[in-house]
Amino acid sequence: MDGDMDLDISGRSASEIADSLRALVERGRLRPGDPLPSVRALAESLGVNRNTAVAAYRQLTQAGVVVTRGRGGTRVADPAPVAQEGFAVDSVLRDVGTGNPDPDLIPDPSRALTGMAGRPVLYGEPVIDPALEGWAREWMREGLAPAASMRLTVTSGAADAVERLLAQALTRDDAVALEDPCFLTSIHTARIGGYRPVAVPVDDEGMTVAGLRAALEQGVRAVVCTPRAQNPTGASLSARRAEELRAVLADHPYVLVIEDDHFSMLSRRPFHSVIGPDHQRWALVRSVSKFLGPDMCLAVTASDPETADRLAMRLTPGTTWVSHLLQRLTLALVTDPEVVAAIERAAAHYAARNDAFARRLTAHGIQARAGDGLNLWISLPVAARSVSEQLMRRGWLARTGDEFVLAGELPSRRLRLTVHDLDDRDAEQLAGDIAAAVRAARGRLATAEVA
Repeated sequence: MDGDMDLDISGRSASEIADSLRALVERGRLRPGDPLPSVRALAESLGVNRNTAVAAYRQLTQAGVVVTRGRGGTRVADPAPVAQEGFAVDSVLRDVGTGNPDPDLIPDPSRALTGMAGRPVLYGEPVIDPALEGWAREWMREGLAPAASMRLTVTSGAADAVERLLAQALTRDDAVALEDPCFLTSIHTARIGGYRPVAVPVDDEGMTVAGLRAALEQGVRAVVCTPRAQNPTGASLSARRAEELRAVLADHPYVLVIEDDHFSMLSRRPFHSVIGPDHQRWALVRSVSKFLGPDMCLAVTASDPETADRLAMRLTPGTTWVSHLLQRLTLALVTDPEVVAAIERAAAHYAARNDAFARRLTAHGIQARAGDGLNLWISLPVAARSVSEQLMRRGWLARTGDEFVLAGELPSRRLRLTVHDLDDRDAEQLAGDIAAAVRAARGRLATAEVA
């Protein structure tokens, strides 16, 4: 048996074998990341049919006890939590890794709230408020090839939409294509769902064609793509790249394609969709959290009719629907000319501040270029962790690229920074401190090489 020959695995049925392995995990004989015997080795060792061993591992995978990694074999699942967006808890350092919008640029909903009185909403009402649906239908048509057949629904934010879309299409251990580096919430969603992430590299034009083709060859049943302001890189799909990706997906019309256009109304880039006119399983998700605030937990999803029906079933009114009061508040805000103008000013602010900070870094000898989105993705000449440690000594808390990597370079040489809310003095201080941290990290590396 490849793996640990001394493991006391026993059983004749799939359930008995699964219970035996689960007990080894619970007693600490098997720890997170430990490899398990191959299906063939396990079956031969126990004298059972190979299908019995497969069924045992399937039970454990569905329970989240083990994960299957293709040629990497089957291993005990790691329950460690995935890093999350937001402020670091109880830190005395200046946090420049939050991923948050500027609170001063989030529209004040007070005036809209005063005019929301109306008839109450009762059980059995549509999932999406009819008034919001009318506005959202035009919003979601932009650049979407199969718009004529689209159906709309709402969820409690983009992360909720993606989780429910994957849950209605996948089962545990199904493969899903995720961008690499990847949005932290997508990594978390794949982990808690028990899905097998297949990394698709991202470059300056977005998800790569070769990466998507390789993922499809590995049998992914869903693809999650960020068409613009990809988090963490800030990359947006070019028209050429989107066309090439559509051509690849044309041969896989029943693979669920989810586009998360999270930055939508704030984006400085045009929207280019990878969803072709004949694709059968698709969904476009646009949330309001970046421009109306994270507490406005609402996203609109446009999808093909079958996907819409399945999604709506998971949002049955009276159980997990999105409050119609929240839907009406959202509509009141996005149709208010003053709010729309404020969103446009916020978009210009984020772009200008990020571009200015990239120029500051370049002036300090760290080549940088601003993408789209709330954050900057900075390339370093040394490991990011060594730089972040030096920054902590200077009073800054930065987020390294290691947290976002699925299968790319480790240790990462990237920092993801949220700097749009820094004034000029603090921005200059941080840029100088990053340059100093790089010099210090280089010095330590040179000393270690001499030694």
